[in-house]
Amino acid sequence: MTALYVLLGVVVLLVLSTILMYNSLITLKKRVKNAWAQIDVQLKRRYDLIPNLVNAVKGYMDFEKETLQKVIEARSKAMNASGMSDKMQAEGELSGMLSRLMAVVEQYPDLKASQNVRQLMEELSNTENRIGFARQFYNDLTTRFNTRIRVFPSNIIASLFHFEAFPWFELEEPEARKAPEVKL
Repeated sequence: MTALYVLLGVVVLLVLSTILMYNSLITLKKRVKNAWAQIDVQLKRRYDLIPNLVNAVKGYMDFEKETLQKVIEARSKAMNASGMSDKMQAEGELSGMLSRLMAVVEQYPDLKASQNVRQLMEELSNTENRIGFARQFYNDLTTRFNTRIRVFPSNIIASLFHFEAFPWFELEEPEARKAPEVKL
């Protein structure tokens, strides 16, 4: 009879630990998805600022139309990207184009002096900082989740319930990793 109680106790412990591991994986997965949603909020803010900035600088930069067009195209591509991987790649391209635009704006003293352009540049810079923090938070949670689904014993539960790793939000474009050249 004692052996039966011990066996029953072991089974109850296994069931409870399975439930706890599963719930912790679900909680962490939801936190990763929430972190991604926070990135999305900041990206939406960036998308809204870009047309205003482009319109504000358009009159000053007649011969820089190619840069403006590339920014607009990168924004459109990023807005229409579907799936995390495509979105991350498109955002990397857009970040690179925005860096180029900011560097070009620095070359125009009249443009830098414009209150409207300065305000838009400041808002865009603040938004870029928010995006950077949101990416870092997302990557931190992604690292925790991806580690959890690969370490024993939670990897067994993750495998049983088909938990898949999330991708990191990394810059894939080598140009986006470079600091923009600013000539004053």
